[in-house]
Amino acid sequence: MSMSVMSSIRVAMVALAALTLAACGINTVPTAEENAKAKWADVQSAYQRRADLVPNLVASVRGAAASETQILTNVTEARSRATSINITTDDLSNPAEFQKFQDAQNQLTQALGQLRTIVENYPTLQSQGRFADLMTALEGTENQINVARVRYNEAVQAYNTEIRTFPSIIAAKIVYGAKPMVPFEASEAAQTAPTVDFDTITAPPAQTAPAANDDEAAEEAPAAAAN
Repeated sequence: MSMSVMSSIRVAMVALAALTLAACGINTVPTAEENAKAKWADVQSAYQRRADLVPNLVASVRGAAASETQILTNVTEARSRATSINITTDDLSNPAEFQKFQDAQNQLTQALGQLRTIVENYPTLQSQGRFADLMTALEGTENQINVARVRYNEAVQAYNTEIRTFPSIIAAKIVYGAKPMVPFEASEAAQTAPTVDFDTITAPPAQTAPAANDDEAAEEAPAAAAN
């Protein structure tokens, strides 16, 4: 057998081996994993941006609504808990750790919801340009969080499907020891429809005609007595 023939055979075998490995998920599994990790980084960035806004929001509200100490304390403590739980990419396959992170973020979301409820009671707060800018930034950040979570879930679904289906499952199990990643789930509060008790809604008080002035009342009094 000539050297050229042997070289051709080697090239063919290498190509076949490469195709076989690719077909077994050698490339597709890590590609899907890195994509999910990149989407997770977007989630973390959006959450961090929200956490950075909270101190300025609390300071603005305290200046105009200092009496709302409990709500301000709730927001501050919820932010502290949310920023204290750090999730690494290794934890994305740990349901317990991921749940802790999600619960802490949900608590901050609820606390910020309480903060919004007091705004209508303080016109001076609503009129502050700084506060309005902060609320606009917060709303934009929460939209970014929602988008980032959706994209992360899509990437996780693609990765989890990749490592569970043939032939990629071969590389996922034997080569990488891959584990499914945990997606975000809707909080229990989001799955519960709000209830409205119409019995607690009272009609607005009837408006009375403006009282007559003192001069008119004095003129009408003798006329009424004469009758």
